[in-house]
Amino acid sequence: MDPAGLTGRWQAHSFESAALADNPLGDPATRPLYVWSPGGDGPYPSVYMLQGFTGTAPAWFNVRAWEPSFPVVVEGLGLDVVVVLVDAFTSLGGSQFLDSPAIGNYHTYLCDEVVPWVDARYPTGRRALAGKSSGGFGAAVTAMLRPDLFSGFATHAGDALFDVTYRRAFVEAVRALRDAYGGSYEAFLEDFRSRRPLSKKTDHALIEMWAMSAAYSGGELPFDTATAAVREDVFERWLAWDPVRLAESRTEALRGMRAVWIDAGRGDEFFLDVGAAAFRRAVAAAGVPDEIVHFELHEGGHFDTAWRYPLSLRHLVERLA
Repeated sequence: MDPAGLTGRWQAHSFESAALADNPLGDPATRPLYVWSPGGDGPYPSVYMLQGFTGTAPAWFNVRAWEPSFPVVVEGLGLDVVVVLVDAFTSLGGSQFLDSPAIGNYHTYLCDEVVPWVDARYPTGRRALAGKSSGGFGAAVTAMLRPDLFSGFATHAGDALFDVTYRRAFVEAVRALRDAYGGSYEAFLEDFRSRRPLSKKTDHALIEMWAMSAAYSGGELPFDTATAAVREDVFERWLAWDPVRLAESRTEALRGMRAVWIDAGRGDEFFLDVGAAAFRRAVAAAGVPDEIVHFELHEGGHFDTAWRYPLSLRHLVERLA
């Protein structure tokens, strides 16, 4: 299904954001926004779908062999829910849905602009967020930061347990920089922007690390580019955003959730199954009742897991209705 030729109850909008105007990267302030509504008066739960790193809102409409696109799946589910596809792509590959002086105000854009805009035009009730990887991170963190807006979230292999999952990636980035770019991120970025993106094996690891540094620490790398030695003062700023640690200070927000979904593939290539287990434990420690939480380590890895979305969507809708 092409966004330019929407079928069913999907509607395409062009959203002009004041929060993203004059952002440091010069990325567009006008973003696509897609909304599915079941019709009728409602109110219906609304679920905001957040893309992973390098993802865009139109990418939800991509079709693979033997697999329908997510919008087609939503049509087929026939749930009483308003589904919102949010675009937070940046020229670095993503925003982590945070406000950052190095990227722009994507948390403000989502919470203070998109949500009230949707509420004013669609029959919405309680709200939730869902996403995978960076989108799963954004769903969990945004819900914890804004319990006044969101009553639930689903995180599929969301970034978590940074001290394990991110720290191990520092060495990979340093090796790639050393062998191809003389240890210089500036040389990598110049090369990356001069050719087809992600055309080299090491591109994803390097651009992702640069983007995470922009999101979590204002553009400061948390490691030495020659030795991978961790700069603990900078990495501490990263850890402050770790959902596992954030859960410790957002216990009241978590206890107010009506639905929580946490899952990951047992063979996750980035070890986010371990992150999911740690976050599940942190949610329990915050006092969230077991009956509110669905936790699962399923077969598979980090990729080809779109089949998990309708499962979590149904879970959220049933508990928020």
